[in-house]
Amino acid sequence: MAPPKKSKKPKRKSKDSAASGSRSTAQIGPAEAKNLETEWWYSFLQKQSDSGVTIPPDEGEAFKHFFRISKKTFEYICSLVREDLVSRPPSGLINIEGRLLSVEKQVAIALRRLASGDSQVSVGAAFNVGQSTVSQVTWRFIESMEARGKHHLNWPNQARIEEIKTHFEMAFGLPNCCGAIGATHIIMTLPAIETSDDWCDKERNYSMFLQGVVDHEMRFLDIVTGWPGSMSISRLLKHSYFFRLCESGKRLNGPAKKLVENEEIREYIVGDAAYPLFSWLMVPYEGKSLCASMNTFNAGHTAARSLASRALSRLKGTWRILNKVMWRPDKHKLPSTILVCCLLHNIVIDCGDELDADVALPEHHDVGYEEQSMQQEGSLGQAMREILTKYLRPI
Repeated sequence: MAPPKKSKKPKRKSKDSAASGSRSTAQIGPAEAKNLETEWWYSFLQKQSDSGVTIPPDEGEAFKHFFRISKKTFEYICSLVREDLVSRPPSGLINIEGRLLSVEKQVAIALRRLASGDSQVSVGAAFNVGQSTVSQVTWRFIESMEARGKHHLNWPNQARIEEIKTHFEMAFGLPNCCGAIGATHIIMTLPAIETSDDWCDKERNYSMFLQGVVDHEMRFLDIVTGWPGSMSISRLLKHSYFFRLCESGKRLNGPAKKLVENEEIREYIVGDAAYPLFSWLMVPYEGKSLCASMNTFNAGHTAARSLASRALSRLKGTWRILNKVMWRPDKHKLPSTILVCCLLHNIVIDCGDELDADVALPEHHDVGYEEQSMQQEGSLGQAMREILTKYLRPI
């Protein structure tokens, strides 16, 4: 950027010129600054109304309809990222009218982009800003949330694990179960120069994997992303840090629980048939000739592991940028976008927001994908599954 030209005498701006030009935050009074926090919302609503969009009559519900969160949760998210969004140089982040974008408007732009999955041009038109501004604002928000909101996605301490285990046993009859695991594809298009079989999955889509472990409230406890969709789910698991922690005894290492005949069951999670059987990962029995006790185990297991599938469906149904075909994303930045959507998913739960009833969730997080099946079974995993099966056998 070229330095400003020097003049012998500074020119005084006219009132009209000052009103229409770019102003620093220091020149904006408290009352006007407060107005900037909210005026974007009413301007946005008016644009939606003018374009024929049906808007819920209640203002709070209308806000949740467009941004997937309540106003209270929106204010909390703004508080998380405010320091980052005001401390960095604005770099052209101004309205067409020439005013700097407020933190609230920046957060709203980013949330609308993530929640709707609409193009940057479309989102920009709704907020009276350009495509490049939407791109820059969204990425600034993602970078800040990745750093400031990470405490909303972490492996729980042992006291919290005990709560999770209690809920899994009460709801599904599975003792010492700490969560459910699942994976989904984030589909994208790639420029011809970047296309390769590495990113082409078995359904001939270019995709990136997301794997998540969830608790009884469908909160993400651990995620893995960034790996190409061409991998098998079992291979994805084995490349994860979560796998290394479990195999080394540093995770799912809480106290064992005594069951029938003084047999013990260690902590574990549940996953579908695409995963291998380990002592810390229970998968269903497969085959047509299963005995009654095996079917009983499978019934409780299926209900429990469906939490992972439902969480992924809710994630992609709420933050629809993940449910649409992403147009030529930066594969180095996409994992951060996925992570932030998972953080937002957890924040909605942590803040007690209810999902907007008008938000239609996809029937399945991977529509059009056939279920994978993994036949590998470990002897320790088999032994533990047999203990669980005896404990759950029908009376």
